[in-house]
Amino acid sequence: MTTAPQTRADLLDDAELVDGFLAGDEACLEVVHDRWRSLVYGLAKRSLGDARDAEDVTQMVFLAAWRGRAGFAPERGTLPGWLVGITRRKIADALAARTRRSELVAAAGARLLVTAHHETVRPEASLDRVLLDDELSRLPAPQRRVLNLAFHDDLTQTQIAQLTGWPLGTVKSHVRRGLHRLARRLDTDDAENSPLASG
Repeated sequence: MTTAPQTRADLLDDAELVDGFLAGDEACLEVVHDRWRSLVYGLAKRSLGDARDAEDVTQMVFLAAWRGRAGFAPERGTLPGWLVGITRRKIADALAARTRRSELVAAAGARLLVTAHHETVRPEASLDRVLLDDELSRLPAPQRRVLNLAFHDDLTQTQIAQLTGWPLGTVKSHVRRGLHRLARRLDTDDAENSPLASG
């Protein structure tokens, strides 16, 4: 088994490494990343519970640290401590984004379900169903498939994953993207058909 050759930056102690990092030495950035990546990733993984999200946060943390390195003051704390602070902010951002995505999916899903539920009550419901099917047909095949299974076959995302053999995360991603597209299209149609649009 061969190991990567050590660079000059690998041999620096923490104080020298910080000096190089603050001075913009990219070799020092690589060593900073190697030394504390597992710390950042571990915090993100525990908080987010998803390896891919944790990896995204880890990349954002080191990018933010590199771009904002002038804001690090060694006299006020350690570099790992500073990285932990950035990590906590990026985790909070990721959780907020996740909440916004969940709210979007829930709102779009509720709108589509209400449309289906009132088909027998509203005279124009049949037309709505045709339009909805037409919008579904415009989606990429994976998104169309999962939404058809969800709305027409009344399957849960877990059941769809089992049926298709796709990972649950992939199914959720297709549902989220598909609903987002449908919600945009439905909002556009509503705006065009609004009385204000003709006035």
